[in-house]
Amino acid sequence: MPNILPVSDLRNYKNVINQVSYGNPVYLTKNGRSSVAIVDMKELDELRALKNLFSELEKGEASARKEGWIPLEDARKRLGL
Repeated sequence: MPNILPVSDLRNYKNVINQVSYGNPVYLTKNGRSSVAIVDMKELDELRALKNLFSELEKGEASARKEGWIPLEDARKRLGL
């Protein structure tokens, strides 16, 4: 179940921070609407890495669409597999 708190709970920020763990962010609301999330640093780093991976895959796919795909065996040879 998501951990949702009003942003005013940050007055006691230690209590809010203690509720954050990997895979268990704390969502803060402002005027009853979602505002921000507090996530574990390891999880944030992984999310950033995943975003970068998807960005690179998107570039690769765009390049392949423009310049053409290569056969799997040719890709393996280029990668030394």
